[in-house]
Parts: sequence; structure tokens; C-alpha cells
Amino acid sequence: MHLLLRTLLLLFSSSKRPGLSVWEESSLPLRVLPTDIDIAMHVNNGMYFSLMDLGRFDLMVRSGTWAKMRRRGWSPVAAGETIAFRRSLQLWQRYTIESKIIGLDAKAVYFEQRMVVDGEIYARAYIATRLVSGGKPVSQEEILAEFGEPPAGLELPDWLHDWRETNALPGARRPAPHAWA
Repeated sequence: MHLLLRTLLLLFSSSKRPGLSVWEESSLPLRVLPTDIDIAMHVNNGMYFSLMDLGRFDLMVRSGTWAKMRRRGWSPVAAGETIAFRRSLQLWQRYTIESKIIGLDAKAVYFEQRMVVDGEIYARAYIATRLVSGGKPVSQEEILAEFGEPPAGLELPDWLHDWRETNALPGARRPAPHAWA
């Protein structure tokens, strides 16, 4: 909810920015706002993922994919995320969110996203997203029919497959009891 107004503004402003292919990189210029920081006066670690949502929306809107998804009743949900930090983003600092789809598998679309200042990576994340419709996953075939075929050679790194496999929770229809080992 805390980024709802910012997201709505982005959906409008991204539609006015130059178009691109969903398989290209998106670069979204932003500035650190007071609502992005914590008591240590830098971007809160949890806020990075929320801000990265804006980068993915920018890519989807500028490529026309967001309109196609909405027409089909598809909603994106994060299925897994991992992030590494190098430097802190400070209040009022300018930065860009660089976003790119780096591959797909039978269950998810994978993004790499970076927070960049003056050509230097401050944080990098990998996000596995699912598209759902009516509470059910959208198939890879349906996704490719809307997104178009990925560029030749687009292949997920092995470590990303391993990460998803070892990090994933059971599906929602299977039990996932809470018990500390």
C-alpha cells in the first residue's frame, strides 16, 4: 500500500516513455524519498524489493505487456526473491533501477534487477515471478504467446535453477507445517 500512489503515477508516466521489447532492459530513474528510508537514514532493506516492483512495472508497461496481461486477467506475483547489497542508497540520492528478464522455466519468469548510481551497482536482486489468473498459474505457452519468443540464447544460469529448487516452499495445495528442525 505504501507505494500505491507512486505505482499509479509510474503506470501513467511509463506509458509516455519510449517503448521497448519485453526482452530488452528497462532503466527507470528515481530519487530516494523520505518514505524509502529507515532510522539509519538509508533505504530500508525491505524497501528495495518494493522499489524493484516499480522497475518491473516500467518494463511491462513500456513493452505493452502490462496491457496484454490486464486484458487476459493475469496478475504478477513474486514466487521467490534474493538480493545482495553493496552500498546504501541515501536520502535524496538519484539512482536507476535496471530491470531485465533473464529467462523462464515451466513455473516462473525470472528478472535480474539492479540499483545503479553513476554506473556502479549498489544492490542486485533476482526475482522469480508467476503470472496467475483466477488463482491458477498461467502456462509458459500462454506467456510466450503474449510476450513473444525470447531471444536466442536466453537461458537461466544453473545456480538460479538450484536456488529455486532448494528455496521453494511446497505448493499451496500441499501441506507446509511449521516445525523448527
